[in-house]
Amino acid sequence: MVTKEEILKKVQSIVSEQLGISKEQVLVDSHFTNDLGADSLDNVELVMAIEEEFNIVISDIDAEKISNVREAVEFIIDKINNKANA
Repeated sequence: MVTKEEILKKVQSIVSEQLGISKEQVLVDSHFTNDLGADSLDNVELVMAIEEEFNIVISDIDAEKISNVREAVEFIIDKINNKANA
């Protein structure tokens, strides 16, 4: 099973790559738009990259609720746990 720390590191890596910033700038409480400068297209690309990396589906409604790294990590953990229990 993937740990929360591993998921966090992967999310930080995805955000860093998608936004063209260093991993050090991507903190657990970093807001994608306010802190990291993501625009709406960046947010869509982040969701798509997360879906691909973790083999999950994020609905548009859920995507709108994910605005920072912590929320992304918690969502991924929830999705993975639900998938494992299905």
